[in-house]
Amino acid sequence: MELVQAKLKFIEAWGKLGSEWGINRTMAQVHALLLISPEALTTEDIMQELSISRGNANMTLRDLIGWGLIEKQHRPGERKEYFFADKDTWNIARQVAQERKKRELDPIIKLLNELSEVEGKESDPAYKTFKTSVTDINKLAKNVNKTLETMLKAEESWFWGAIVKVFK
Repeated sequence: MELVQAKLKFIEAWGKLGSEWGINRTMAQVHALLLISPEALTTEDIMQELSISRGNANMTLRDLIGWGLIEKQHRPGERKEYFFADKDTWNIARQVAQERKKRELDPIIKLLNELSEVEGKESDPAYKTFKTSVTDINKLAKNVNKTLETMLKAEESWFWGAIVKVFK
């Protein structure tokens, strides 16, 4: 397989994977392009490589910056903006986990905490079932949160060592 063909396959595969992370395909494809580019790219470079509009490219780049997956550079004497991605896969995994935690897990924990305060009579089966379900889900969500917090703070070698120990 030629390098050009391999790059296209990687960009397409990363795009499909992106939807599993909770980001759209174009966002993941732009990220993939920046991951495999040895140099920072301009908006025009990205538009040309992926055949996307300027509006789509600008919105996607802004979103990727918001997720903390890419950064913008300015070069002295140039008006163009250049974009690059951190190529460290551990940093990428941590950043995606942190963003998903912030966008998905934190709000559900907040809601479950509020729902845990529901008042009712212990003799009411509906109240008892609701309270038990919410409490159990809240406990699980908080355990997932603790695990994610550990991952976000951990060094890669320690984290994978700990995971291997769990599955032995």
